[in-house]
Amino acid sequence: MSYPFAGVTVLDLTQIYNGPYATFLLAQGGAEVIKIEPPGGEHLRKRSGSSGAAMPFAMLNANKRTMTLNLKTTEGRALLLQLVEKADVLVENFAPGVMDRLDLGEDVLRKANPRLIYASGSGYGKTGPYRDFPAMDLTVQAMAGVIDTTGYQDAPPVKAGPAVADFLAGIHLFGAISAALFERERTGRGRSVEVSMMEAVYPTLASGLGLYYGSGGQEVPRTGNRHTGLSLCPYNVYPTRDGYIAIITNNDQHWRYLVDALDAPQLAEDPRFGTVQDRCAHMDAVDAAIGDLTRPYGKTELFELLIRNRVPCAPVRTLAEVVNDPHLHARGSLQWIEHPEYGRIVVNTSPLRFAGEDGMVPYKPSSALGADTEAILTERLSLDAAQVERLRAQQVL
Repeated sequence: MSYPFAGVTVLDLTQIYNGPYATFLLAQGGAEVIKIEPPGGEHLRKRSGSSGAAMPFAMLNANKRTMTLNLKTTEGRALLLQLVEKADVLVENFAPGVMDRLDLGEDVLRKANPRLIYASGSGYGKTGPYRDFPAMDLTVQAMAGVIDTTGYQDAPPVKAGPAVADFLAGIHLFGAISAALFERERTGRGRSVEVSMMEAVYPTLASGLGLYYGSGGQEVPRTGNRHTGLSLCPYNVYPTRDGYIAIITNNDQHWRYLVDALDAPQLAEDPRFGTVQDRCAHMDAVDAAIGDLTRPYGKTELFELLIRNRVPCAPVRTLAEVVNDPHLHARGSLQWIEHPEYGRIVVNTSPLRFAGEDGMVPYKPSSALGADTEAILTERLSLDAAQVERLRAQQVL
């Protein structure tokens, strides 16, 4: 079948998580993504494979071709600009200013190809007082308020478990590139786009912001597993005999479903719990009562009971349970593969479905460092084997 980004060529200079995820989504949409790494490989590739720390490289760099190029050399920069001439998109997530110092800034790229979409991701953006601050997922979570709003009120703040800042930025960068390509189809002109990790994270604070404004600008307490805006109850993680279950009631009907399922008419009749507002005013009592009722059940048993009764809930599952999830495997979202470098691993495909399961791009594992260097230079720049070897000898490749 024809995929949405078929025929689009992407030069991928990105590293770690956020940029590579944006280009992974493009590759999974049918684009030809050429990952260009420094001769030693990008940082994520160099993490210790024995501990599994390098496995995310496989997750984020499937369906990409890979080559090495030393952009600190004159020849390396010249080769990149030749590739730019025939490309549609260039993506990088270096610190602001790095591309200019390499003499590969926007003006230089645009001169090589006026139709180019130049996309950059960074922690705080190309302008503003935070521009040059070091930006990693942890530091952006701290700066953006994620850490302060996560955890319990009487304990130190904690980071979110997943790399939320990196991946939110990657998704937004993919969206910006897609929008720019759509615009170019209508105007014929390229455009530069950028995404700041901090700005991508900010909208996720919506519930806490509601509480902040509703309290007249008072500091918002950490709420543990309760609703960040403290405007829904029950909304928590409750104990079971063999783990935990998350339960949320968005409205009074959900509350009635819950108390009926748990055979607790005394809660339905308690005047303190009559409405969402009443329950929010008595959260401690609600949570204690629900916890007493959930504790004797197994988490799977309780999940099945509540789902039958239309109560929004889910068991709190381990990573091992998620990796082996039958639903995700049935949909093809997760696949077991034998990776040439990392052995038998589970890999993810794109969450974006363009024509159901049958329309997914065939999965190609991530490649070894520089595996396609010679082929790309031969196909795209018409270099011969002797020229490639000369560049190798000069440490350009």
